[in-house]
Amino acid sequence: MQVSVESGEGLERRVTVALPAEQIEEAVTKRLKQIGRTARMDGFRAGKVPLGVLRRQYGGQVLQEVYSEMIESSYLEALQQEKLNPAGLPRIEPSKDDDEGVFSYTATLEVMPEVQLQPLTGTLKRPSAEVTEADIDEMIEKLRKQHASWQPVERAAVEGDQLKIDFQGTVEGEEFEGGSASDLSLVLGSKRMIEGFEEGLLGVVREETRTLELQFPDDYQVEALAGKPVTFQVRVTEVAEQQLPEVDEAFAKAFGASEGVDGLREDIRENMQRELQQRIWAKVKGQAMDLIYDSNPLEIPSSLVDEEIEQLRTQTRRQLGQGAGSFELPKEMFSDQARRRVALGLLVSEIIKQNGIELDAERVRRAIEEHASSYEHPEEVVKHYYSNQERLASVQNIVMEDQVVDWVLEQVQVEEEPSSFAALTAQS
Repeated sequence: MQVSVESGEGLERRVTVALPAEQIEEAVTKRLKQIGRTARMDGFRAGKVPLGVLRRQYGGQVLQEVYSEMIESSYLEALQQEKLNPAGLPRIEPSKDDDEGVFSYTATLEVMPEVQLQPLTGTLKRPSAEVTEADIDEMIEKLRKQHASWQPVERAAVEGDQLKIDFQGTVEGEEFEGGSASDLSLVLGSKRMIEGFEEGLLGVVREETRTLELQFPDDYQVEALAGKPVTFQVRVTEVAEQQLPEVDEAFAKAFGASEGVDGLREDIRENMQRELQQRIWAKVKGQAMDLIYDSNPLEIPSSLVDEEIEQLRTQTRRQLGQGAGSFELPKEMFSDQARRRVALGLLVSEIIKQNGIELDAERVRRAIEEHASSYEHPEEVVKHYYSNQERLASVQNIVMEDQVVDWVLEQVQVEEEPSSFAALTAQS
C-alpha cells in the first residue's frame, strides 16, 4: 500500500492510497470460492460451479464489496502511518488505473489543529457585592406584586391601574385583522400596546368611550400596517387598582416559611445569596474563557463548526417549542457562537491535558447537592443524577470547566470590583 499526503487550504488534507491489483484480486478470488461452496446454478452440482462462471455471475458485485472493505481498512491504516488526526469523516473519491494494475482512491479530510497554548496575562475583575436588607425588601415587594389582586374602583384611571376594555381599530376607515378585542385586561404603563394607546386612556372612568388617533410604528411587525395612521374606539368597562397582600404570617406561610416573616426573610436571603454567588462566578468564568479564547487564535475545522451549528439549531428549536420546525434557522445565525464553542472546547481540553487537571469528585457532589437543595426531596434528586450518566456527565463537564477557571485565576491578577445584587442580577 502506497500513501501520499497533499496539504490543501487550511486544515484540509488529500490522502491518496494505492492498492495493488493482486491484493484485490486475491481477496476477490477468496470471496468467490466462499460463494461457490453453496452456490446453485443450472447445469452444475451444488459446490461444483467453476470459478470462471462464478466470476461472470458475481464478479462485479464482489469486486465492489472487496474494494469498499479495503478502502475502509486501508484508510485507517494510512491515518496511523501518516500520523493524521481527522476532525470528521472523509470524502472518498475512488479511481482505477488498469494499465498500471493499481486501484487507488483519494480521501479528502480536515485534520485537528495543533494547539499551542500561549501564556495568559492581564487582569480579571471579580465583582464584590452582598445581599442587603434593601435588596430583601425589594424582593418581597416583587413577591407581593406577583400575588396582587385587583379591586374595582369608581375614579379616574391612573398609571398602574388595570382596565377592562373593548376596542375596535380602523385604518383608512377599514377594520383590520387583530385590530379588535373584547373584555381585554390592560395595565396602564405596561407598554403592551402601541405608543399613545395606554397614555390616551389615563383619566378614563368606567363606561367611558374614547377615540384614539394614533400611528403604527415604522418597524411594526405587520408590514402592511407599519407607519400607517390608525383610529381606535375604546370603551372602558372597569377600572381596578392593585391590592397588594400584607406581609404577615399568612403571606410567609404561602411561600413555605415555617417561622413567620422573619423566617421568610431568612429564606429569601439564602436564595438571593446563592444567586449572587452564581452571578459573580458566571462573570469571572466569562472573563476567564474570553481570555483563553483571545490569547489563543486557533484554526478550526469547518466540519466541527458545522456539527456545533446543528446542535445549536436543535437547542433553539427545542426552546422555541412547537412550530419552530416550520422555518429554517440560517447557519449564519449560529456560526460565530459555534466557532467560539469549538475553539474553547479544544483549548480547555489542552489546558487540562498539559496541566494534569483531574476531575474533583467531591466538587461534583457539592454542585449536585446545591442544585438539589431547591427541591422538596433533594436526596432523590441527588440519586437521580448519579443514576443517569448523561446528567452526571453534564455536571462533571461544568465542574471541570470551573477547575480550569481556577487555573486561569492563578495565572493572572484578580481585582475586586464593587457592585450590587441589583446590578449583577439585572436582565441583560
